[in-house]
Amino acid sequence: MAKDNIPPLHTLDRPEKLQDILKQDRGDDCLPCRVIGGGAFLGLAAYSYYSGHSQLTKAQAEILASKSFFGMRSRRWAITGLSCGMAYLGLYRLFN
Repeated sequence: MAKDNIPPLHTLDRPEKLQDILKQDRGDDCLPCRVIGGGAFLGLAAYSYYSGHSQLTKAQAEILASKSFFGMRSRRWAITGLSCGMAYLGLYRLFN
């Protein structure tokens, strides 16, 4: 048995810093990967916003006639919120 490979006790006593472990685990992220990923989220945000609002406009009469608890305003806010969330994720992917 080689005693050279055994670390000293005082180094095992301290936990490793979380930030150092996360930096080691993160790895490299190439620019084309970030551009494609960010662009995909931004495109999905734009598509869900425009298609969602156009579908709401088409189905407005049916929604109002159903007397649903969720009217037009809450549905518009939900689509807009979902689109903003995906746009935020796209920007986060691009710049972080």
